[in-house]
Amino acid sequence: MEIGGIISAIVIGIVIGVLGRLVVPGRQRIGVLWTILVGIVAALIGSAIAAAIGVADTKGVDWIEWLIQIGLAALGVAALDRAKAPR
Repeated sequence: MEIGGIISAIVIGIVIGVLGRLVVPGRQRIGVLWTILVGIVAALIGSAIAAAIGVADTKGVDWIEWLIQIGLAALGVAALDRAKAPR
């Protein structure tokens, strides 16, 4: 992976992480770096899922891929927030 690919993965991860965090109701107790990491992982896994089901490359905006990625990011943010909740 080249530096451009790494930078674009980080930028997309930030966007996906923030959107995923906005989808989860309430206040989350995780930091910005965790949100970015969850977003990056969700973007990579979401892209793989979208490619596997054949919706990754369309003529326009890849809405289904974005929805998969945002859904995964929301699940990741919620799971991480729940794991960090005081017991």
